[in-house]
Amino acid sequence: MSEENLYTFENESYRKTYWHTCSHIMAQAVKRLYPNVKLAIGPSIDTGYYYDFDSDFSFTREHLDAIEAEMKKIIKERLRLERSEKPSEEAIAYMESLNEPYKVELINDLPEDAVISFYTQGDFTDLCAGPHLDHTGRIKHNGFKLTQCCGAYWRGDSNRKMLQRIYGVAFPSKEELESYLKQQEEALKRDHNKLGRELEFFTTVESIGQGLPILLPKGARVIQLLQRWVEDEEQKRGYILTKTPLMAKSDLYKISGHWDHYRDGMFIMGDPDDEGKECFALRPMTCPFQYQVYLNRARSYRDLPMRLGETSTLFRNEDSGEMHGLIRVRQFTISEGHIVLRPEQLEEEFKGCLDLAKYCLDTVGMLENCTFRFSQWDPARAGIKYEGTAEQWEEAQRVMGEILDNLGVNYTIGIDEAAFYGPKLDIQYKNVFGKEDTIVTIQVDMLLAQKFGMEYTDTDGQKKTPYIIHRTSLGCYERTLAYLIERYAGALPLWMMPTQVKVLPITDRAHEYGKELAAKLENAGIRTEVDLRSEKLGYKIREAQLQKIPYMLVIGDRDMENGTVSVRTRTGEDLGAMTPEEFMSKALMEIATKAK
Repeated sequence: MSEENLYTFENESYRKTYWHTCSHIMAQAVKRLYPNVKLAIGPSIDTGYYYDFDSDFSFTREHLDAIEAEMKKIIKERLRLERSEKPSEEAIAYMESLNEPYKVELINDLPEDAVISFYTQGDFTDLCAGPHLDHTGRIKHNGFKLTQCCGAYWRGDSNRKMLQRIYGVAFPSKEELESYLKQQEEALKRDHNKLGRELEFFTTVESIGQGLPILLPKGARVIQLLQRWVEDEEQKRGYILTKTPLMAKSDLYKISGHWDHYRDGMFIMGDPDDEGKECFALRPMTCPFQYQVYLNRARSYRDLPMRLGETSTLFRNEDSGEMHGLIRVRQFTISEGHIVLRPEQLEEEFKGCLDLAKYCLDTVGMLENCTFRFSQWDPARAGIKYEGTAEQWEEAQRVMGEILDNLGVNYTIGIDEAAFYGPKLDIQYKNVFGKEDTIVTIQVDMLLAQKFGMEYTDTDGQKKTPYIIHRTSLGCYERTLAYLIERYAGALPLWMMPTQVKVLPITDRAHEYGKELAAKLENAGIRTEVDLRSEKLGYKIREAQLQKIPYMLVIGDRDMENGTVSVRTRTGEDLGAMTPEEFMSKALMEIATKAK
């Protein structure tokens, strides 16, 4: 990066430092205005910054406005941010003297040899690792905004106290802030958590629980269409369909290592500490189940590669504070697959997995907004988060790096983002608010086959241990549906819309013709509804447009006489009169080509 861009928002490090400084200015403003409020944590995030507070009153918009005003005063004071360090006991005593119990807990959880640092700006000092800007005046006083306040459990634990989280954004100029806020207004209109409910794709029910959405008929239909399409595409590419149980005894997860590395994220049935009784858990992933298909009989090199695919329902005990619509849920469905292969087949099969994922994402219109991350291990967490030796990890990452480079993948590197058994390629996608999640993964695994005793007889007659690729084609269907709703503002492409055509008779005399037309379209494979209500035509058209129905076929007396239909689109375009056959040909071509 050029030196002139070092201290601009083009530099992610500077941008995060800028936002982190804003979070401290916000915390200082809160303490000035409301001294009894307790401080929790206040990091920068991908879309700005936040700070969590423990307060005996609820922050309102009026409170946020007052905090903003105080922040502007702090900015004008140009207070220097000065770093200092304290030994553990002194740091704890200092935070206890300030009556900051959350900070005391954070210090107590640090390793004994940890460097405990603080940042001071004027009369305010906070526990913080940094970094920060040199003084508060670096922040533009008219370039920031506190956007919202919501609940957040302390440390993401639903068993801990609910705190109040204030979010903020900041930019180097007023114009950039206003542009961002305008974008956010548009994002709110597309937010699947709002729009998806309004269009009746899904709902949630308090008595069922967080992260357990109900897919309404529209949402269920879209996911069914996607699943059938992906399964058919996988079959064309040599995948063998499996169907495995939703749960297993803890014994299976102990073999795979999930019991040691993923147990806190699993739903467990029974007492995991009572070895005298069976203990089951709902599956968080399908890999150890699909391995049993391979292990069903002896295998040779002729069986490889073996591509196993399954539409899998999975369960993960996510923190309640992480739940968000269809993007972050506790039960979800995924296009999961595992390829068992010989080492020399790794690059070709990895390429096939990437081609399939890119094809699926491109077809639904999401690929152009995807980024790629090469997720690697952190050697400092060997034996804690990760299994295997340093040599095994270095070899796996070397091989995967060469494959990615050979395939021309433009990727970033994510340290400590790997699975516990191997590195992976994460295909990332951002929602309308800029929050990034993984949509598809392709993982190289050189460890688990040996754990399960998976072998094959090679060409030389020797027993060998295969490699495994863990992969998804389109990822989590619920998350994909959320992104599609946002990507298209609810107006999904014709081929995946639950209702593709609405027939609108103008008069009662056209009812029978309308019903016959709808039946003809249905028989041709076009999902059609007919609106026979005694409402004005303009009302029916407007309602169909609000429901994002791609095509409306208006029929009146002249259409019945001429054997035609008047075709309108959801965008308001009048395509004129066509014969039913002409319209069907047009619609079926659009569906067959999966036009976006």
